[in-house]
Amino acid sequence: MTMQRDVHDELRARLHGAAEAHEPDRARILARVERGMAGQGQGLERSDHRASRPVLWGWARIVGATAAVAGMLAVGGYAVASAVKDDTPAQQTVSVSSPPVESPDATSRPPASPKATPSSGGGAKDPAKPSTSPSRSSAATPSAPAATLLPATNDDEDGPLWSDGSVDPHSNDFWAQSNITIKASEALTGLTVQLKVAQTGGVSSAGAWRSLPEDDFTFSVAEQDGFLVYTWVLKEGRTVAKGEWVFAGQYDHDRGGRDAKDDTYAVTGRSDRQQGAVGGDFASAEDDEGDS
Repeated sequence: MTMQRDVHDELRARLHGAAEAHEPDRARILARVERGMAGQGQGLERSDHRASRPVLWGWARIVGATAAVAGMLAVGGYAVASAVKDDTPAQQTVSVSSPPVESPDATSRPPASPKATPSSGGGAKDPAKPSTSPSRSSAATPSAPAATLLPATNDDEDGPLWSDGSVDPHSNDFWAQSNITIKASEALTGLTVQLKVAQTGGVSSAGAWRSLPEDDFTFSVAEQDGFLVYTWVLKEGRTVAKGEWVFAGQYDHDRGGRDAKDDTYAVTGRSDRQQGAVGGDFASAEDDEGDS
């Protein structure tokens, strides 16, 4: 559009210049008129009998020539005026819709805090509640009917089993974890581990884990007789290899240091040659202070 407009502007400027510079040569026009009149006069001298008509005819030719010259000047001026007339086309306005405004993503939200999920063979427990054990089970809802309570015992070694109970050192004023450590001197074909956490106020399950494969056990957690009871039962056809293993229950409680003196655990197990039952309690807060 800019180049085309520049060409039109240059053409108009040249035509304007030509129109202003043009001046009719009046002297030449008058000379031609005089020559014409002189020729007519000579014709009158040669033919007297036609004198009246050529005079009139000569004047008519003069008038006609003058009118023709005037007409040519008028037509030329009109042509120049038409050529230099502003022929710039009217500017056109194109309506363009505004681009859409990108709206913030309505589903964009901060990620929720991850919850520990069960995994077999060594997954880590809830990172907010550290422990040395690798694998954790969900615990808010029982995964099996509440198990029968095992008989209490204070033997820490029997048959192929050895055991120990302790409160995890990472426990705090709102949350705790109780660990049951067992040692199997032989491969076990049957094993039941049970943890009983006394209801001291606000005690509710926060999870559970074991260092053995989760799929090898049936797990349940339920309120029974004033205790929160966690139970792991080895499934039929599964075995526990010889070695040391950990079972842990996690729970929330009322604010403040919690005394675990009423908490207990019990374990029963069998191998191809023998069976055993072990159990015990967890050190109370007073015992911990005395040991330190």
